[in-house]
Amino acid sequence: MTDRPLRIVVAGGGTAGWMTAAALARTLGPVATVTLVESEAIGTVGVGESTIPPLVAYNRLLGIAEADFMRATSATFKLGIAFENWKAPGESYFHSFGGTGRDHWSAGFQHFWLHGLSRGHAAPYGDYCLELMAAQAGRFAHLPDGRMNYAYQLDSGRYAAFLRRLAEGDGATRVEGRIARVELDGDSGEIAALHLDGDRRVDGDLFVDCTGFRALLIEGALHAGFDDWTHWLPCDRAIAVQTASVRPPVPYTRAIAHDAGWQWRIPLQHRQGNGIVWCSRYLDEDQALDRLLSSVEGQVLTEPNRIRFTTGARRRQWVKNCVAVGLSGGFMEPLESTSIHLIQRAVLRLLRLLPVGARPDPADIAEFNEQQWADMVQIRDFLILHYKATERRDSPFWRHCAGMEVPESLSHRMDLFARTGRVFRKNEELFAENSWVQVMMGQGIMPAAYHPVAAKLRDDELERLLAGLRREVADTVQGLPGHAAYVDHYCGARTGAAA
Repeated sequence: MTDRPLRIVVAGGGTAGWMTAAALARTLGPVATVTLVESEAIGTVGVGESTIPPLVAYNRLLGIAEADFMRATSATFKLGIAFENWKAPGESYFHSFGGTGRDHWSAGFQHFWLHGLSRGHAAPYGDYCLELMAAQAGRFAHLPDGRMNYAYQLDSGRYAAFLRRLAEGDGATRVEGRIARVELDGDSGEIAALHLDGDRRVDGDLFVDCTGFRALLIEGALHAGFDDWTHWLPCDRAIAVQTASVRPPVPYTRAIAHDAGWQWRIPLQHRQGNGIVWCSRYLDEDQALDRLLSSVEGQVLTEPNRIRFTTGARRRQWVKNCVAVGLSGGFMEPLESTSIHLIQRAVLRLLRLLPVGARPDPADIAEFNEQQWADMVQIRDFLILHYKATERRDSPFWRHCAGMEVPESLSHRMDLFARTGRVFRKNEELFAENSWVQVMMGQGIMPAAYHPVAAKLRDDELERLLAGLRREVADTVQGLPGHAAYVDHYCGARTGAAA
């Protein structure tokens, strides 16, 4: 290490910038200085309100008290996502965060459930999942030994403000200003400094690009390259609005498919987040806005936030002394709530691969890029699955999705599951086996066969297994309090000063 602290400059605020600054400042202390540059005049996308379980661990790593964080962000708990009209109009399924049933070391629970179907057991697969049944019953509580897997539905703007207070408390410095120019070192080609309006200069050793879709550093200055995935994920527009709550919040997000994309509904403590996602080739913006506003519940509280995006990934997300975090590194459409997770993964990976000398080691850069790319490709395939595996043929959009060629990596997974009921998690990828099983069966892929170990059970043994698992889930759910009442008691505005 050098004698002086490593100078880290975070370009851009919002959720990505402040998640980065908070983690770096809290973890590195005197080893590094953290300076964040942002301009109040530049807005943020700010619609990443639905999250997935790894954020729980991320907040714990930063020493954040959960109730304080939830109160400050008006958060509710989230047990999964209800997918409506995806397989076919009028049909729905649930992608939960928990496990389903009980796996055998040789085969997942889906094989035993499939064997049960062949023997006349008609209970749905979801009846064996605690998180799914709790979500549908509108119940929630923290359970011993972490037996309830959950995430949050939160106000991302308030989350960024909460993290800003945390980061500044740990010594991070915020600089107000618009980035006018990125200065490169003439010899190394690395970033030397950011030039701000008013002839100000911010020097650094390591720069983190959190400038969103603009990608001012990683692409604008360093030309990392971008892989466009819209031929697989064709939605390229979104509009978000906030509305007043009209009913108690439920512990799940809704994703409601329409003839050219889908809509979301995300219940927070103080309001509801709403949005529409669509493909501009099949629906124009005025029609999309009319569709959104005609379907929301409650008084509209905000002006529509119009967002244009291209789903894809930066080919290199660490170039020289610049690391892309958040939208600057790529964008996965919000269907499975992965945006904040990808920020988190990049930040933790950066911390693990932090430069140990004056300059980043090329081996560390290569490792970071390989791992980030693998994350995004695996998430990409999971998202494509929702569009490809569908029985919908009722509009040009859905006919396009059903007929499109998909990556071989996804085609293999779908074919393997359809033939044998098998699915495997690879290289610590985000979505576990049960996520793939829930979505593939929910979208209409039913395996033609199952593992022979399931057939070893006699009928009476199979009955005891399945009935016992259902009873265990049902009894646990029955003992849970209502989600809204639990939130109000645990982290509602009346339990402390709201931020």
